[in-house]
Amino acid sequence: MSHPPLVRLDCISKVYRDGQREIVALDQVTLDITAGEWVAIVGPSGCGKSTLLNLIAGIDRPTSGRVIIAGTDFAQLDEEALARWRRSHVGIVFQFFQLLPTLTALENVQLPLVLAGRRNAPQRARELLERVGLAHRAHRLPSELSGGEQQRVAIARALANDPPLVLADEPTGNLDSMSGEAVLELFHAAWLNGTTILLVTHDREVAARAQRIVELRDGRVVADSASRVSPAR
Repeated sequence: MSHPPLVRLDCISKVYRDGQREIVALDQVTLDITAGEWVAIVGPSGCGKSTLLNLIAGIDRPTSGRVIIAGTDFAQLDEEALARWRRSHVGIVFQFFQLLPTLTALENVQLPLVLAGRRNAPQRARELLERVGLAHRAHRLPSELSGGEQQRVAIARALANDPPLVLADEPTGNLDSMSGEAVLELFHAAWLNGTTILLVTHDREVAARAQRIVELRDGRVVADSASRVSPAR
């Protein structure tokens, strides 16, 4: 008996309005992602990659179709319930880090733990910074960290509540090659621990690190195949 997918997108479309003009960002996309997969979403700028990620995260709502994550249909949740669900089920890593500038690295990692009511927030945050190699930078502000260090803090924050799903939008896009490789190694380690990874990238070499590559063009899935260089568990 097969298990239901962790992520199910059922014929979703997303249409934005610009005055009288309609902009179709996603056009009847159907996609299933199994728990434990590492999937890369690729395609040219404007093809709908980031929109797709935002719909899976519950940051935005589809114009039509259904988004079902871990058996939860987002259409059945109001905004408050969706925010609570997202905090416990999804970790998000952004291209531009999105760390709070007035909080230290440790405090940024603690924040989702505090919001989730975790009593061991300080200890857990320190353990995560240790895991990403930044225990010695715990009390630094984001402005005192390099881009690679900020992204590693963002990954630690995304993993804070042990989410089954981590979404990453161009996580290496603003990093040099060495920092980018370090970030990809952190995703690989999370994947080895059973986390499902969904990563948006324009870089084919980054995409090749995933098990599966889904290509978007003009808001539609045009290819869905195994990576030629699948990561080894």
